[in-house]
Amino acid sequence: MPDPVLIVVHQPHSDPGRVGAMLRARGHALDRRCPLHGDALPEDLSGYAGTVVFGGPMSANDDHLPGLRDELRLIDRALARDHPLLGICLGGQMMARVLGGRVARRPDARVEIGYYPIQGTGEGRRMGLFDGEMGVYQWHQEGFDLPVGARLLARGGDYPNQAFAVGRNGYGLQFHPEVTHEMMERWMSKAGHMLTWPGARDAAAHRAGRARHDAALGRWLGRFLDRWLTRDR
Repeated sequence: MPDPVLIVVHQPHSDPGRVGAMLRARGHALDRRCPLHGDALPEDLSGYAGTVVFGGPMSANDDHLPGLRDELRLIDRALARDHPLLGICLGGQMMARVLGGRVARRPDARVEIGYYPIQGTGEGRRMGLFDGEMGVYQWHQEGFDLPVGARLLARGGDYPNQAFAVGRNGYGLQFHPEVTHEMMERWMSKAGHMLTWPGARDAAAHRAGRARHDAALGRWLGRFLDRWLTRDR
């Protein structure tokens, strides 16, 4: 039986979505922890097939939150040991920060909320992870600088750093491949005011973008997870 995957989320109701469903379909149990609401994080990661750190409304710079400090230390341990690590949105930003990259808003306050195109870099194509343009779901108001030593895999427009690799099996993503239709509708309902922010797409564009791009994004995620979970350690 495959080892479990550690799932780190940031709110009591947070859902690992399509990532969680695909991991379960591949035989992995999910050990879900929410450090910002009191869950302890394991010191020893050797019993896990990998760790996924998901997104959330807080900032990677929120050191005043003890749970977030615990997550930064977990990421540091995982990277030091070349433990398979995947950071999504806030998780990817925290990875970048641990590696010395800056996480910040754009000076003009533009955000990415909705579907946006990203393009694979030469390194992303060489690794077989990104090929040409892909429409991805975004919900963020901060971005990250590419850390020294990381390899840029995909780039975008307003936020050029969209995916990076570090070490043998560490990946940081700015976008949200885990989002299901139900999650998208819930986010728009709970944070609908953000759809009016500079650069954000309106609700109709979210739904149209999902109809156009989600099937391909789901296929990409399946291929990505298979590589992440089976790559020689």
